[in-house]
Amino acid sequence: MTVLSQPEALLRQLFDAAVASARSECLIAHLPSPPRGRTVAVGAGKAAAAMAQALERAWPGELSGVVATRYGHALPTERIRVLEGSHPVPDEAGCDAARQILAAVRGLSADDLVICLLSGGGSALLTLPAEGLTLADKQEISRQLLACGASIDEINTVRKHLSRIKGGRLALACAPARLVTLAISDVVGDDAAVIASGPTAADPSTYADARGVAARYGLALPPAARALLEAEPDETPKPGDARLARAEYRLIATPQQALEAAAARARQAGLNVLLLGDSIEGEAREAAKVHAGIVRQMVRHGGLAARPALILSGGETTVTLKGQGRGGRNSEFLLALALALDGLPGVYALAADTDGIDGSEDNAGALLAPDTLARAAALGVDARARLADNDGYGFFAALDDLLVTGPTHTNVNDFRAILVL
Repeated sequence: MTVLSQPEALLRQLFDAAVASARSECLIAHLPSPPRGRTVAVGAGKAAAAMAQALERAWPGELSGVVATRYGHALPTERIRVLEGSHPVPDEAGCDAARQILAAVRGLSADDLVICLLSGGGSALLTLPAEGLTLADKQEISRQLLACGASIDEINTVRKHLSRIKGGRLALACAPARLVTLAISDVVGDDAAVIASGPTAADPSTYADARGVAARYGLALPPAARALLEAEPDETPKPGDARLARAEYRLIATPQQALEAAAARARQAGLNVLLLGDSIEGEAREAAKVHAGIVRQMVRHGGLAARPALILSGGETTVTLKGQGRGGRNSEFLLALALALDGLPGVYALAADTDGIDGSEDNAGALLAPDTLARAAALGVDARARLADNDGYGFFAALDDLLVTGPTHTNVNDFRAILVL
């Protein structure tokens, strides 16, 4: 029996290879030299606890600090405290974690070193509303941003200008200590200003940009937030700001690296790989139509990549919520792909978020087979109605085709693999 005779198992192996390439142990090769003074670790994200654990094991000297991660993502540590908070909508625990992180870097000297451990999800977990805003204000804004179809760049532009810690403000708090950020990228372009809303990076966006996002998507901002964006009390530090002279940023894992790891595993299995890249954005259902067009080209006319072939892509699509379903951009992508392919023989697919969470649910994503629509119809599950209701989760749950991995303790964004036999 060859690996190609078990397509679903092969797709899972490819996903696992992508995730394994972005494990927190990657940070060991990027560690700075120990300082003359203290070493303080801070950070936030879905990988924060695993990164803290890896740092503790590798760091040769004195070490203390605090990081924030999502509920259920904590791991045991000895010298770095791990706090948990809510994601994607923030809560008071996230506010408290942000306060403790700022307290940990207060009063450091030029002889000290701060190692900041960042990964996707850090923005929601580092919640410290700007002066005059309440947590309830930030929660309402977060819900609107997550539902409106805005890109992560746009979402974080607003977040940074309503925060006391994002958009380079944590870096300012670390001065005059040396600051080295070790980051796992979950954003298109690996932009330090966007990963976790860039708490330790210069921020090129402005209050005017944040107002533009709010206007573009018709956000009903709370009065205090609207007033703050209009008042422009103090801009985030911009590129070239002298106050960031001792801040250094190092990427330790990226979406492209994860896709390349999966591609290497696919080639070992005898597949021809078409790698579409790590920058796919836009509505999940529209991205599915494009991917389906590529599949049909392969099947009908050849070219692109000879069968057996694997189409790989990453990035971060969006879902504009209009229905009452349980959402998830990877589940929505697969449901739209199923409809676009309409049972095309020999095509299997997996779409999942590498952090193990598709949106805010308990699944990483789902799996698709040529008989997916037929099995759904036999169960009385209407695929088009589920897509209209943004209920990809419910659709694949009914078929027992959800991909449930639990926390992976890393995050290099979405992973999509389509197998064309």
